[in-house]
Amino acid sequence: MTTPATPIDVLLVEDDPGDELMTREAFEDNKIGNTLHVVRDGEEALDFLYRRGRHGEAPRPDLILLDLNLPKYDGRQVLERIKSDADLSDIPVVVLTTSAAEEDILRSYKLHANAYVTKPVDLDQFIAAVRQIDDFFVQVVRLPRRRA
Repeated sequence: MTTPATPIDVLLVEDDPGDELMTREAFEDNKIGNTLHVVRDGEEALDFLYRRGRHGEAPRPDLILLDLNLPKYDGRQVLERIKSDADLSDIPVVVLTTSAAEEDILRSYKLHANAYVTKPVDLDQFIAAVRQIDDFFVQVVRLPRRRA
């Protein structure tokens, strides 16, 4: 018997409105009830994580979906900052990007990304990939207990 998954807070760091829309659609179709928070650049991602400015009341995300190619601070810089901060380093980060470049994959794992997923170009495949990430981190993986 499978126990129902506890909804989680997911932070999507994505500057492309089309990819944001597809990600939202995948979450809505999955009907797990996870809350998707969206920020559009690396600086806003750090403001959300450190609860600065308009993100002063932001919840601590249970999972981060991070694009690499972002304005202000790129995803590599954000990933490095997250994984080098003792208060944030235990949050799983999935790099979700268009880049299939071996150097990006290698660097992301060296910066301690938990997974690297290349965004499929096809809409249905993109939605399926996001669903699989969501299912894996909600149904399969044990996440750290939430902290304030």
